[in-house]
Amino acid sequence: MRQIETAAITKAVKEAAIAANYDLGEDILAALKRGEQEEESPSGREIFRQLVENAGIACNERVPLCQDCGLAVIFVELGQEVQIVGGDFEQAIQEGVRQGYGEGFLRKSLCHPLTRANTGDNTPAVIHTEIVPGDRLKITVVPKGGGSENMSRVHMLKPAEGRAGVIEKVVATVKEAGPNPCPPIIVGVGIGGTFERAALLAKKALLRELGSPNPDPELAALEQEMFQQVNDLGIGPQGLGGRITAMAVHVLMQPSHIASLPVAVNIQCHSSRHKEAVL
Repeated sequence: MRQIETAAITKAVKEAAIAANYDLGEDILAALKRGEQEEESPSGREIFRQLVENAGIACNERVPLCQDCGLAVIFVELGQEVQIVGGDFEQAIQEGVRQGYGEGFLRKSLCHPLTRANTGDNTPAVIHTEIVPGDRLKITVVPKGGGSENMSRVHMLKPAEGRAGVIEKVVATVKEAGPNPCPPIIVGVGIGGTFERAALLAKKALLRELGSPNPDPELAALEQEMFQQVNDLGIGPQGLGGRITAMAVHVLMQPSHIASLPVAVNIQCHSSRHKEAVL
């Protein structure tokens, strides 16, 4: 049994929270640079250029990529041969978020849903923990902005609506969102499971490396069809018109009840922020 100290977990979460808000992933940055070359709209090309410039400023000057530093969503893969020692596991993660958002001068966006009183330190984070084989602990910090999250939807389709119904709901969700989630966007789609599982699948789908193929040929074809239809909407960068509304559509799927066809759409803005640490 391998032991991991909670102090190491707190440190890893703190550093990942700061890095996620300062450093855009290489896959996202490459997609933005491609967009600057491929977008047909002059205003769209200029937006892509500015997004690339913004990423450079954030990285070089160590400032946030966006004023919305997000609600911290934490995906944990905990090896079953790991023993957490030195304190409470969840509290170690929350403390890492607290320190990261404080030391990184990141905007604290969490508040009481009804009174709107700010919690003051961007906690509590939303933590999803999965037990996996092995003796490693993988933590992925995902700062999720409010604008893109607000445009996300869960649809409970009739099974008879099938593949065509899934595509229709995904495209309609992006159309309804319009410029609100700060396109160019990434569209995460979760199909199957239950009401809440579909939403989790959609959010996890956003973490796949941009441009990497879906290992399931059926889902790869579905992604391509939805990607084409989403970009045919003409919403374009920042909603000002153009060919590139989405940089990718990523799908995760699992079996569902015979009476159900859950479909979740989790939209991510162009500043697709996430960093992982492996202990």
